[in-house]
Amino acid sequence: MRKVLAIACLFAVCLVQAQDNQPTYKAVGDLVEATYYFADGSVHKKGFFKNQKLTGKWTEFDQKGNRVAIGYYNEGKKVGTWVQWKNNKLRQISYDNNVVASVSAWEEDVKIAISKQ
Repeated sequence: MRKVLAIACLFAVCLVQAQDNQPTYKAVGDLVEATYYFADGSVHKKGFFKNQKLTGKWTEFDQKGNRVAIGYYNEGKKVGTWVQWKNNKLRQISYDNNVVASVSAWEEDVKIAISKQ
């Protein structure tokens, strides 16, 4: 009987944790703010919808909570300048009505000088 109860409790805990990772939605004026989560519960993406279409600023995070991308939508289409960070690289992508207009990339070249006295 204890084994059955233990298995039932374990199943219930797993079910509750799985539900916690469901997206959350909150009304903000005429927009809906959406937050999506990784399996571990940390925030993956945040942004807005208007009339069921992606709109405004969207931000993406890695599992450590670091920002890895910021971009903008207008009526579900990518617009403006998007920025993506990965390791020591930065990419800036400009969109015009959901089409890539230009891409710029930078890579950080870190050199450390140590002075011994």
